[in-house]
Amino acid sequence: MKIISFVTADGPAAGFLDGSDAVVCVEGAAARSAVLDVIASGPEALSRWRDGALRRVPLSQVRLLSPIPEPCRDIFCIGKNYHAHAAEFHSSGFDSSAKEAVPSHPVVFTKPTTSVCGPGDVVRASLDPTQSVDYEGELGVVIGTRCFGVKAADAFDHVFGYVIVNDVTSRELQRRHNQWVIGKGIDTFCPMGPWIATADEVSDVTALELVTEINGEVRQHAQVADLIFDIPTLIETMSATMTLLPGDIIATGTPVGVGIGFKPPRYLGPGDMMRVSITGLGVLENPVG
Repeated sequence: MKIISFVTADGPAAGFLDGSDAVVCVEGAAARSAVLDVIASGPEALSRWRDGALRRVPLSQVRLLSPIPEPCRDIFCIGKNYHAHAAEFHSSGFDSSAKEAVPSHPVVFTKPTTSVCGPGDVVRASLDPTQSVDYEGELGVVIGTRCFGVKAADAFDHVFGYVIVNDVTSRELQRRHNQWVIGKGIDTFCPMGPWIATADEVSDVTALELVTEINGEVRQHAQVADLIFDIPTLIETMSATMTLLPGDIIATGTPVGVGIGFKPPRYLGPGDMMRVSITGLGVLENPVG
C-alpha cells in the first residue's frame, strides 16, 4: 500500500492511493496522527484500512501532506553515508564532524519534528540568515515495531515502509555551530512524501534509484546499494543503545551532488524548485521561498 495523509474539502484525512489517480479515504482517520496509529497497530490495522468502509475521491481533489505530518519524535538522520558524498563533504570545508573522510561508524543526528513539511510546501529559505540553503535527497526508512537490540539479520522485520526525505540544510549555520542540528532543524527544512510505500511493495531496497533535480537539472543520481552503512547496519547500530518506536523515521543519507560540492557552492534561493524521486516512492517537489 501507498499510505498518505491529505486534506480534502472536508478537512484532514488519511488513507492510501488506489492506482495513480484516486485516493481512498479511510473512515475515522481524520486525525493528523492516523498514520502513526495504523503503523503502531500492526498488520491487522492495515487490513482493516484495506477492507473497511471506504470512500474514494480523485487525487486531483486533495492536497497531500507529509505522510506523517507530526512524527512522534525527531527524525533520525545519517551523515556521510555514500562514499562519493563523504569525500565531497569532507573536502568542502564544512565538515566539522570528524577528521576522517569516510566514517568508521554511522554518524547520527536529528531533525526536529517542526522541520517536517509535505509535498508542494514552500521551503522557507528566508529563515536562514546566511543564505546558504542546500538540498539532500534521501531514502527514509519507517520503523514498524518497537525494537531494541536488533541484529542486522532481523532488521527488515522491523521496517514498516519507505518514504522520500529531503534533508534541507543551512551550510553556514551547520559550520558555524560545529554540529548539524541547528543548520538542519529550521522549520520546513524536512520535506517528506508523497507517500509511505509499505515494505511489501519494495522487493529489493538496494535496487532503488534516487534522483534529485534542481530546476530540472539532475544533481544527484545514485542507487541505495551505494550506502556505506546499509539499512540493517543502521537499525542494528541505533537499536543497540536506544529503543526504536513505531513511526520513527531514519533518513539514510544523501549521495554526491549537493550544492556545496560545486565550486563555488550552488545554494538554493527563492523561486528554485527541488524535485526528489525514488523508484516506486513517487516524486517529492518543493519550491524554495
